[in-house]
Amino acid sequence: MVGYKVALIGCGTIGTMIAKAIDAGEAGEVELAWLFDIRFESCESLAKKLRSKPKLAKGIKEILADKYVDLVVEAASRVAVAQYALDVLGFKKDLMIMSVGALGDEKLLENIKKEAERAGKKVYVPSGAILGIDGIKAAKIAGIEEATLTTRKLAKTLASSAYVRERGLDLAKIKKPIVVFEGPAREAVKAFPESVNVAATLSLAGVGFDKTKVRIVADPSLDRNVHEIHVRGKAGEFVTEARNVPSPDNPRTSYLAALSAIRTLRNLTETIRVGT
Repeated sequence: MVGYKVALIGCGTIGTMIAKAIDAGEAGEVELAWLFDIRFESCESLAKKLRSKPKLAKGIKEILADKYVDLVVEAASRVAVAQYALDVLGFKKDLMIMSVGALGDEKLLENIKKEAERAGKKVYVPSGAILGIDGIKAAKIAGIEEATLTTRKLAKTLASSAYVRERGLDLAKIKKPIVVFEGPAREAVKAFPESVNVAATLSLAGVGFDKTKVRIVADPSLDRNVHEIHVRGKAGEFVTEARNVPSPDNPRTSYLAALSAIRTLRNLTETIRVGT
């Protein structure tokens, strides 16, 4: 018996991995009911790779009107979160957000919280490409005094960002690691909207966007992204490091980020759940 009917917004790399996992039964008792992407051809292309036959939406209203959809998974962009989140919740559907950086917008986050409470629905934020979120959430109860994220990325990955270009940084020629950003998480998610969803996730689990410190380092020696977290509080001191393998289909996407979404879906229908 299928426990949840899911609609997927975004048919790119992460959306494709989530859809394939649902299709293969790797995401628990979940059925993929709809695919939606602003590029309709992306829906068509993904649908051809699936054994199941989800409906292809040409607009979000088709999904919202389906009373049998329990959960909408956003795997598109920060813009998609801003455009669709409140409507999804307003139509009595749970929501999973992958583009977590969108929640750095304080007003949007507050509106999403209020709408979810009003509608009696849940908003799920998978742990993504970082480790230790369970421990940080638990430690927050006693109190966290400091939370720092150091993200080390391939220089070529950061070179394409507007923040780097506007400052005239030529990362193609660097021979050793350099810090390209240092500041609060709220500024980090604005400066690198495609690169620091991890900063947003840490902020939500811990001390918030303004108190979470972020350092972004361009490192020409890396072959994968590295995320280091240092948290200190009344429950102790925690240090984690994730050296993430890129997605097999897109080197700019973390494999672990997609897997965390699949694990979150599986949690929805499992009888025994391990972890905070």
